[in-house]
Amino acid sequence: MDWIVWLFLIILAVCIFLIAVTLLSLPKLGDERANFIKTKAQSYAFGVVIVLLILEVLESIYLTIWSESSYSGLNPLTFLVSISVIYLISLLLFKKKYDA
Repeated sequence: MDWIVWLFLIILAVCIFLIAVTLLSLPKLGDERANFIKTKAQSYAFGVVIVLLILEVLESIYLTIWSESSYSGLNPLTFLVSISVIYLISLLLFKKKYDA
């Protein structure tokens, strides 16, 4: 495998581990606050996913209609890594913001 793929897989594994640790530390805050933090982080990550997918659709339309090149598609590994990093950062920020 290419070294970049290994790098993305390592980043993904670290993000999954840190997300799990953060989610496991949330029940100490109480049910309502933990659910609120998770919901805020999930909604922010979902909004980012929607914006990224809209940009990908616009890029594919531009490349197929106004350009002579073809659209190669979205790399699922980089998309998954970027979304997991965004979710981790938003989860940590909302935990810090709403953790009294």
